[in-house]
Amino acid sequence: MGTLRNSVHLIGRPGMDPEVKVFGEGKRLARFTFATNDKHYNDKMELITDTEWHNLLAWGRVAEQVEKIVKKGRLMAIEGKLQTRQYEDKDKNKRYITEIVIDEFMLIDKMSNEDEQKTDTE
Repeated sequence: MGTLRNSVHLIGRPGMDPEVKVFGEGKRLARFTFATNDKHYNDKMELITDTEWHNLLAWGRVAEQVEKIVKKGRLMAIEGKLQTRQYEDKDKNKRYITEIVIDEFMLIDKMSNEDEQKTDTE
């Protein structure tokens, strides 16, 4: 049961292309938003879609792969863990943000020929 602790598995779509920052000796951080949808029927039998937005980040080798192949709108699966951090806003109020740190990811939709060539040549 140890592997079930702090484990997140989602299928959804990036809401933006990843933003990548490089620190010091090439350590990479990739950040992007990620949308997941939940569908259900209301009392009138109308299909309702609820969208939940998540903040994702990846470090190191995973960030390098994210930078190469993750694009806005592509269907993908991610596995990671929750991380909550705090910061002070400009008015000195404590704020909290929960993010998902990606351990692994997989594209579900088919890559375009341009994306395949880019991945093969890099």
